[in-house]
Amino acid sequence: MHTFAYQKNQRYFAQIADGLEDLGKEELARLGATDVKPSYRGIYFSAAPAALYRVNYSARLISRVMAPLLTFDCHSDRYLYKTARSLPWTDLLTLKTTFAVFTNVANSNIRHSQYASQKLKDAIVDQFRDACGDRPQVEPLSPDVWINLYIHNNKATISLETSGGSLHRRGYRQESVEAPMQETVAAAVIQLSGWDGERPLYDPMCGSGTLLTEALMRACRIPSGYLRARFGFERLPDFDAAVWGKVKQECDKQIRPLPAGLIGGSDVSRAAVEVAQKNCRMLPGGGQITIKTRRFQDIEALEDAVIICNPPYGVRMNTARQASTLLKEFDTFLKKRCQGSTAYVYLGKKELLPQIALRPTWKKPLKNGGLQGFLTKYEIAGEKKGKGSGRH
Repeated sequence: MHTFAYQKNQRYFAQIADGLEDLGKEELARLGATDVKPSYRGIYFSAAPAALYRVNYSARLISRVMAPLLTFDCHSDRYLYKTARSLPWTDLLTLKTTFAVFTNVANSNIRHSQYASQKLKDAIVDQFRDACGDRPQVEPLSPDVWINLYIHNNKATISLETSGGSLHRRGYRQESVEAPMQETVAAAVIQLSGWDGERPLYDPMCGSGTLLTEALMRACRIPSGYLRARFGFERLPDFDAAVWGKVKQECDKQIRPLPAGLIGGSDVSRAAVEVAQKNCRMLPGGGQITIKTRRFQDIEALEDAVIICNPPYGVRMNTARQASTLLKEFDTFLKKRCQGSTAYVYLGKKELLPQIALRPTWKKPLKNGGLQGFLTKYEIAGEKKGKGSGRH
């Protein structure tokens, strides 16, 4: 059997959002990866099979993990086709498995990613036709095997995605409201807050509940891939089902119950609250999260709590004036009703930050999809109550 590049050095590449490389490096190391080195658009790391499976099952910040099959100089479409066709695709695919190719091209003689994808697809199906008289089918949305082609500066890497689709798709988001926060970004917000479950956490503008659900997963140690039906690493030729079963069992044993009253939220939209409740209940302990329909302006007090939220702005509001007014009212709410609390507010537009007049402790850039946002921490002065005394 052919030996692919990742099998020779157990070296992989994790994609992660810009700005999260340091957090991602810590997370990968914590999950058993070694020789972890941030690079352009991601992080290289080494991992034995157990660590690779654990990273895919439990990493909260990583979006995809690639297992390189072959890296080669690639100056023309003909050489791409010829080289790709020489790979033993029957070790990865059968006539019954579907596949898709996802390509990124820059600064190379091959200029168009769609064209490069087509040449790689042709190489795969032509090899099968010659060997078997038939070909596997392309399924662009939900293939069995995800193949990645990356060509930069005329150097190409063909990889198999061990994730099997982006890891931000946890599986709990059955429905969403307009412009939801990406799950990996929400996980980063929770991690950057340093919230450890010692104080109640509350989201007063929870939308479809992504921040609440990621807080639940962190507090209860629920693996990020808990609801995923399959992973791409199961298609690797050296996949070890027994090792994967043991890793999954060990991770699932860490799950613990959610203390009553630890996580809560609310939103002005009844539809959003219903969606948030449904999404939270997809996970163990999610029914313990209290989510109510109400305006934050009507909350009596949120004292000695950790407040984490992503207020509506831009596409989530009809006008910029509405967003500005809402944030000014939120500023007043924090000052007058949240004594002793710490607030972490994520905004997707820098120009909205001054609408909250509180002096920030820190401000960190954080992308949500293609938008450059900012997470800001505010310490609200006031006499602290006893642990868990926040009224909401």
